[in-house]
Amino acid sequence: MSYAKFVTSLGRATPGRIRRVPAPGARCRSTVASTKTQELKGQQMEQCPVMETVPTELISPSSSAAHAPLHKIHIDFDNTQEAYRSKGNMELLRSLLVFNLCTIDLLVDKNKELMDLSKKFLGQKMFEWIMKMTFYGQFVAGEDHNSIKPLIQKNQAFGVGAVLDYSVEEDLTKEEAEKKEMEGKHCFIFTPPVVDHRENKYKPHRRFGDRRGGVISARTYFYADEAKCDNQMETFINCIKASGGASTDGFSAIKMTALGRPQFLLQFSEVLVKWRQFFNFLAAQQGKSDMNVLEQKLELEQLKENLTELGVGEKNDVENWFTGETLGSSGTIDLLDWNSLINDTTKISNLLMVPNLETGHLEPLLCKFTAEEERQMKRMLQRVDVLAKHALENEVRLMVDAEQTYFQPAISRLTLEMQRKFNREKPVIFNTYQCYLKEAYTNVTVDVELSRREGWYFGAKLVRGAYMYQERDRAKEIGYEDPINPDYEATNRMYHKYCLEHLMNEMGLSPTENKVYFGQLLGMCDQISFPLGQAGFPVYKYVPYGPVNEVIPYLSRRALENRGFMKGSQRERSLLWKELKRRLMAGQVFYNPVY
Repeated sequence: MSYAKFVTSLGRATPGRIRRVPAPGARCRSTVASTKTQELKGQQMEQCPVMETVPTELISPSSSAAHAPLHKIHIDFDNTQEAYRSKGNMELLRSLLVFNLCTIDLLVDKNKELMDLSKKFLGQKMFEWIMKMTFYGQFVAGEDHNSIKPLIQKNQAFGVGAVLDYSVEEDLTKEEAEKKEMEGKHCFIFTPPVVDHRENKYKPHRRFGDRRGGVISARTYFYADEAKCDNQMETFINCIKASGGASTDGFSAIKMTALGRPQFLLQFSEVLVKWRQFFNFLAAQQGKSDMNVLEQKLELEQLKENLTELGVGEKNDVENWFTGETLGSSGTIDLLDWNSLINDTTKISNLLMVPNLETGHLEPLLCKFTAEEERQMKRMLQRVDVLAKHALENEVRLMVDAEQTYFQPAISRLTLEMQRKFNREKPVIFNTYQCYLKEAYTNVTVDVELSRREGWYFGAKLVRGAYMYQERDRAKEIGYEDPINPDYEATNRMYHKYCLEHLMNEMGLSPTENKVYFGQLLGMCDQISFPLGQAGFPVYKYVPYGPVNEVIPYLSRRALENRGFMKGSQRERSLLWKELKRRLMAGQVFYNPVY
């Protein structure tokens, strides 16, 4: 599996300026944005073999790159002296040790048990020392926001910034996780006339109650109570402040499921999906089902007639649906207009209504929330708002991580609402799009158009995705369509629609404009990160931190993930050996970086 991120911040720009940054033996994962007259296109180029996530900051209401001068850039990724200039000899030896250990199946498969056993026999102090000399030291920056500053500052001196992530997780048993997931209120009233297993996608299922199953590279949060959500919000706030205090133009990552009861996201996701299905149904009635999603413009008068005939409401009621200042002013309604009918002024309990396509009537999706549940959901939205304000105040960009598809529609909608509010002057909030999903291209296209239409900055992180095995197993077991692309190449094609080469060629971007950002996980692919950073490109490391004992689940996943990567590629280890040999031959036995 691959491990990198990049972020772009696009203004409107003129096409035609070409820059190549060749990196051997890899494929690009990236994104493209269009101005009002440009089309989204796909292209392929060679890029880092360890790219996984690609955050992009796409649309700016004003132009800043239109007159960028043409620069010819050449980066030698085989130059180990430059690639590892920021690393001491002990750091190179540690990397080699850890990467080689990750290729031993027995150690990887039993890594959690072996760490527990080591702690028992060696004692806490010796265990922590060994971890800091090996896996913890390789992949984790430090125990708290003060101890991580030296590493962040050193990386920054060599052109590499930080995306901070407090990587502490609960060490729950499978049974404890399932119990937490199934607790709560699940009173679904809406029952379609025909059995449709898609309805079950947005219901909790005990077999998949432990959402960590089949997931390697993503943290998982389980709801306990509102106090715990407040504590997790405070942790995110501290992470934001640490990012602002330790580096300039830093990033911080959050997860929505840490901020409230996940069932609310489950229920809201179902409403949003059903609302979109209703639009597709109405588009089919007007003979427009075969058009691209943004080309499906429903004739307003015919739409009103259709809704009235379906019994959705009286004609006057339907008229009131379209009373916004601009809604329907062109005589048509598209998907973005339709989505705007569900807005943050709608009372939460009333919002959870969906149309029965057999009768046309709006029916309750679930039981009414109690007053306490209503307060809990509002509190979740308030926590999100608080984090966005702290990010803005600390000049930190906030990445909202993607999660499972049954949560994601709600997560994306709440993130878009934050972008509307906080991305007016510059991109602060970043949504995440998982490119292994069949609908990724459509979702990005629709949201880019929304940002252009409303005049705010669109920030996005494109990722391959962390839940493939779990998503496929769940879809097969419950009986709904597999949301994942059929194969690796299909996911590659999804990435290529936002390919970096196309992006930079079309927008005429140069490294110093801070329009395209690259990044990898801390401890991985330094031979890519640091040459790019030293060449002037904005580059970031995803920097986990937290106490040794509490990041064990994260380290366990790193071991599992690195096994596949290190077995599949000898490149990083060979470059590390090459640099160590070069230093020994040059008499640099005690080399330490100077900055």
